[in-house]
Amino acid sequence: MQPSVNTRLSNRAMAFVLAGGRGSRLKELTDRRAKPAVYFGGKVRIIDFALSNALNSGIRKMAIATQYKAHSLIRHCQRGWNFFRAERNEYLDILPASQRVDENMWYRGTADAVTQNIDIVDSYDVDYVIVLAGDHVYKMDYELMLRDHVESGADVTVGCLTVPRMEATAFGVMHVDAKRTITAFLEKPKDPPAIPGDPDHALASMGIYVFNWDFLRKLLIEDANDPNSSHDFGNDLIPAIVKNGKARAHLFADSCVKAGLEDEPYWRDVGTIDAFWQANIDLTDFIPKLDIYDTSWPIWTYAEAVPPAKFIHDEDARRGSAVSSLVSGGCIVSGSEVRNSLLFTGVHCHSYSALEYAVVLPYVQVNRKARLKNCVLDRGVVIPEGLIVGEDPEEDARWFRVSEGGITLITQEMLDARAAVLG
Repeated sequence: MQPSVNTRLSNRAMAFVLAGGRGSRLKELTDRRAKPAVYFGGKVRIIDFALSNALNSGIRKMAIATQYKAHSLIRHCQRGWNFFRAERNEYLDILPASQRVDENMWYRGTADAVTQNIDIVDSYDVDYVIVLAGDHVYKMDYELMLRDHVESGADVTVGCLTVPRMEATAFGVMHVDAKRTITAFLEKPKDPPAIPGDPDHALASMGIYVFNWDFLRKLLIEDANDPNSSHDFGNDLIPAIVKNGKARAHLFADSCVKAGLEDEPYWRDVGTIDAFWQANIDLTDFIPKLDIYDTSWPIWTYAEAVPPAKFIHDEDARRGSAVSSLVSGGCIVSGSEVRNSLLFTGVHCHSYSALEYAVVLPYVQVNRKARLKNCVLDRGVVIPEGLIVGEDPEEDARWFRVSEGGITLITQEMLDARAAVLG
């Protein structure tokens, strides 16, 4: 049955967010937090994008499966996403890997994370489940993808990015026909298939899947009983549907949410130090590729009660200033120069210090005469007086982690080890 034009499918859907991944390529940034809990954009966490997309799309039933070092993520969701009301038929459940099925079995894969919570999904009484990765940055109206799924009659609809064909070697790639029916799913192919009629581009999976719940429920039970399965959507379930059922590709461009200034669909996997730094620095551009000021599609989060940012001192070489930068609440720029940088909540920069192309996580202290360039500072770091980073790569690499792209990551543990050596 085709949906009525006046029926919002999101009312009959739930979002199941997979947020258990470590994100090991982010190195020390994920030593104490899962990748979805990593900070982004001055005041939010990465998972806030998937949750906000669901909320803005009209979905009021959500579940978040956690596993790796989940405390920071769980605390954030409890503080920032606690406004759902059961009496209004709204739910947000946090589902840690808790050996609910077997005392010896944590979540064995992305599909198993849903399988182990089938009874909870059943209790939501929904018709559709949209499976989301909790570690990507983008704005998307899931209602449009749900409608595409229902109208096509597909068993699964896969969200897909259009990427240059040879860049698709790092993704799961969809081979589709002219009607966007997926005819093959290839994991990181050396020679990715092109989009029909567009030889220069390929379709890469976003890790977003829409299912009818009754179909997915049966498939998950079958998969759980398969000893040869890795119990993963991308490795097992989606290829099986492509082979034996009907899988459809949904183009991200068809449901991407763009404000007036955004000229192309924006999606980022900020899974490396370089990508994380670049995506944050991109927000300082005169016209950023991602508009976080769009009030029609807000990114919801936990909002700390902090005072406004403050800039003090107005002397030569000691002027509190920020140019082409984002400065969050609670920051004090005291006789310091900040350029092309992003300061999260509660950062204090002291006199005669200078920051350029720096991503500074919450509650960092930058002491006097420090000069920091092309770097990421982890939460709570205390930068010692006079530290210089970003001018001598060999010296930086002696104490800190320097990425392939030349970005220096600084944590308090690294600073403490440096201080122990230098005295």
